[in-house]
Amino acid sequence: MANSHLKYRMRRRLGGALLAAAAVILWFSGGLPASGQSAGPVLVIEVEDAISPGSTAYVNYGIEEASRRGAQLLIIKLDTPGGLVSSTRAIVKSIFASEIPVAVFVAPGGARAASAGTFITMSAHIAAMAPGTNIGAASPVGGGGSQIKGDMRKKAMNDVAAFARSVASRTGRNAEWAESAVREAISVDEAEALKLKVIDLVAVDVKSLLLALDGWKVKLASGQEKILRTRGVTAVVLERTWRDQVLSLLSNPNIAYILMMLGMYGLFFEFSNPGSILPGVVGGISLLLAMYAMKVLPINYVGLLLMGLAIILFLLEIKVVSYGGLTIGGVVAMTLGSVMLIDSPEPYLQISLTVILPAVAGTALFFVWIVGMGFRAQQTRPVSGGEGMIDLIGVVRTANPELGQIKVFVHGELWTADSDDPLEPGERVRVVSMDGLKLRVSKEG
Repeated sequence: MANSHLKYRMRRRLGGALLAAAAVILWFSGGLPASGQSAGPVLVIEVEDAISPGSTAYVNYGIEEASRRGAQLLIIKLDTPGGLVSSTRAIVKSIFASEIPVAVFVAPGGARAASAGTFITMSAHIAAMAPGTNIGAASPVGGGGSQIKGDMRKKAMNDVAAFARSVASRTGRNAEWAESAVREAISVDEAEALKLKVIDLVAVDVKSLLLALDGWKVKLASGQEKILRTRGVTAVVLERTWRDQVLSLLSNPNIAYILMMLGMYGLFFEFSNPGSILPGVVGGISLLLAMYAMKVLPINYVGLLLMGLAIILFLLEIKVVSYGGLTIGGVVAMTLGSVMLIDSPEPYLQISLTVILPAVAGTALFFVWIVGMGFRAQQTRPVSGGEGMIDLIGVVRTANPELGQIKVFVHGELWTADSDDPLEPGERVRVVSMDGLKLRVSKEG
């Protein structure tokens, strides 16, 4: 009887252990519900500016960090007016290749996924929008605010339209609408986007988005399917790294413009005063950073040449007396060059007038001050050397022209002098010229 009871107890313990092992296996394979616990964290990155190399680096950092932390989902909270095509394509490639599900959430209310943001939203594994947002208007445009003309317009339009269609087709979204957003610059709100199957769902905020995604199945590029367990999960916001912040800052046209001006000033001071070192170092670094920024920004080289011409005119004003003509030409050239420098109709890629006007005015005032200082220096009477003696008034101490013994007291010193005028001791004389250490004088008056 005792042996049978012992066997029964052992069978129960063995059965319990097998059930526990099965539960653990099911848990890690995603077969059991989370029961208040998450299968992994949810990370959030916030892209709230124009799409640039800094945005690309930030998205790549988010994907890498999500993979490192074993996250079950990365949310890109998006609000962008558009941006560079090269950066947009790089972000789309990163999302397609990600082994972590990526959700793009156009939020908060009032945000938009315009132009480049349209492609990024449609490339995500999950596309969502908040109430009061819009998506679309992805037509390519040329510089100066005008539409691209002729064959180049056709080529650019076909290229971007094909990109939009391929992105939408890969993620199972409305490819016809995606192409229309490019060719016809169509933009829709969140309700229409959901109806047209441009996005997957509408959510008020990140918390409600996570509730809606609980149990959502996501198929990755590798073919693997993942089931999200997001109920009760608190999203963690990833701040930009210092590198991403620097790249984003340099992609700002206003910062690029200021760096270029600092570079010009620094090199001007270094060339004017060789050996100063600090102006040259600061100017060189500023110009290199400005060149990097110009590499990623759509630069109009006519505007850049106008700014170079303005600097040349300002420098010539110092050497050539033009009575302000060269300075006026320099101000006009710098103003036009600054306005034309960025070759894009998009406001977020334009240099602000609040930056241009103080820079141009400050540069003009600086060179006017330099010219004024030079003019005053030319008009100032010399105070030393032979030229400093001319026109000084002295008093004759001794006068014996036959023996060459005319002595004149001038500027606190006794000088030997000669003169064509008959002189008497005590008479006032004026210095006419100086030959070596001998003065030539004439009677005063």
